[in-house]
Amino acid sequence: MKDQSPHTFHIPVMGIAYTIDTPIKVAGFGINSALSIVEDNLIEVMRRVYYKQNNETYVPITTREKDYRAKRITDYLNLINKNVKKRLEELRDSSFEAGSDLVKYFEMLPDGSSLKKKFLQFKTTELPEKKKLIERELRKEVKAGSIEVNIMTKVDREVSDKNGSPIPDHSDALTALKGYAKSDLENSTVIFSAGMNPRLFNYLGSFREFDAHALGEFRKKIAIKVSDFRSALIQGKYLAKKGIWVSEFRIESGLNCGGHAFATQGALMGPILEEFKNRKNELQESLFEIYNKSVSALGLNEFKKPHPIKITAQGGIGTYEEDQFLQKYYQVDSTGWGTPFLLCPEATTVEDDTLKVLQKSKDKDVVLSESSPLGVSFNYLKGTSAEKERLKRIAQESPGSSCPEKYLVSNTEFTKKPICTASKKYQTLKLEQLKASQLPEADYEKRKSEVLAKECLCVGLSNSAVIQYKEKFVKNLKEVTICPGPNIANFTKKVSLQEIIGHIYGWKNIMDRKDRPNMFAKELQLYVDYIKKQVLQHISPDPKAVKTYERFCDNLLEGIKYYRGLLAENYLSNSEQFRNILLDSEGEISQLKKQLI
Repeated sequence: MKDQSPHTFHIPVMGIAYTIDTPIKVAGFGINSALSIVEDNLIEVMRRVYYKQNNETYVPITTREKDYRAKRITDYLNLINKNVKKRLEELRDSSFEAGSDLVKYFEMLPDGSSLKKKFLQFKTTELPEKKKLIERELRKEVKAGSIEVNIMTKVDREVSDKNGSPIPDHSDALTALKGYAKSDLENSTVIFSAGMNPRLFNYLGSFREFDAHALGEFRKKIAIKVSDFRSALIQGKYLAKKGIWVSEFRIESGLNCGGHAFATQGALMGPILEEFKNRKNELQESLFEIYNKSVSALGLNEFKKPHPIKITAQGGIGTYEEDQFLQKYYQVDSTGWGTPFLLCPEATTVEDDTLKVLQKSKDKDVVLSESSPLGVSFNYLKGTSAEKERLKRIAQESPGSSCPEKYLVSNTEFTKKPICTASKKYQTLKLEQLKASQLPEADYEKRKSEVLAKECLCVGLSNSAVIQYKEKFVKNLKEVTICPGPNIANFTKKVSLQEIIGHIYGWKNIMDRKDRPNMFAKELQLYVDYIKKQVLQHISPDPKAVKTYERFCDNLLEGIKYYRGLLAENYLSNSEQFRNILLDSEGEISQLKKQLI
């Protein structure tokens, strides 16, 4: 499988706004990055921004147009592609002088890259003819990074006609996929996150853009974000039966990540990566057997051997040593660096006030919250303008959002038509119900706080780009929500693209903190805190819950045993601190298990 990026890392999707134009910023330097295509109103704003920047006429795609959502997405992706190609040509034609983008392109490449070695040869060569020859070769080798898109499978609101009947193939996730499929992106990837959506996966079969035209060659590729091997196998087989090949499984830590957190049943990232390493060939062969039969039944070309599968990893990576361990020991094809890039304006779009909140954040400021209306745990940064506005409305006894976007409407507890649990309508009705229920005081306060924790993510996660580019969004709402991983507490400075890449590749250090635990140790601590909270929520859990908690604890203990094995082989960094964390965690889990008896 061709991967045109010369880099060994990628920038994952972050929020809705934070990587909405990241490919335009970084693809010219050969870096792969992903943007969310869920929020078509934000995409329409970004169309306006970039048509203006290009000095081209902006023609709105209004909600009155048929299939407007898919059209907006297609046009914005085409616009990004056009801008990336233009910037790449400008970079390729720029001079080989210190500080030029062309020189930066080569300087930022990893030391092991053959292209970097050729560039160093160019710098040291004194023979004029040879220097010109190498220069021509270098310019030809300059390639853009991939423009990737992310579709969160759970954001799939049904769209109905005037009579209230669902319009076929017009749900949010399906129209996002259609918009992507019809774009002119090549050698691109759509990433599905948040689990399996059968309707969306079935819809993939309607597009020939995802078919292989040669071994490992696709116009558009499929990647699935997973938290364990079993999930990869189930989703991969489901798509293989449709004649669709998954080119990448993107493993993300269940809790040591940004945005929505999908905790495993205590399975930790190290053992999960070990299983992928040991069973990658099995995964590839089992999917290929199903896939080849399916493409044959569809009248498409069969293949004599499986297409390649990339295994990538992300979630909490913070040092060069951790990055290298993932690539060398677990043999991952690329590492995802997300949260630290929020402090790099050359790569992400974070408006100034929120950037300052990020820089000042400490461990206690990133919480695993119940803020998401989806009912999924959500890593959330305290101190943002959205949190302040939410607390202000609560203090004024007028909680809840006006819900202008309605992407996360799903609750029908009080209404026939789904509404959002972060909306003013839902929270008013729910609080009235709780007041009338005569619950014990402690239970009432707990249930009340759960209701009031919900926040409007559609607007909050979109607003940063709108504010940064001085544009107008829905109802001129200005609140900003941001969802970094816990790793943000280790990074405190605004940095340039060269500085953060230097940190990733071990040339420099942008982290002042000396007591940061290894990424695997941090994830273990997060899981211990998570299961303790789950158990404490149930004063006397039922037998089924007890068995679930016990299995969770046993998986954590197995993970601790696994990490002790790695430490014994001197594989992991911060070994003394790591051993202490393993010992402390083991004690906490053992104590928790006693409570369950």
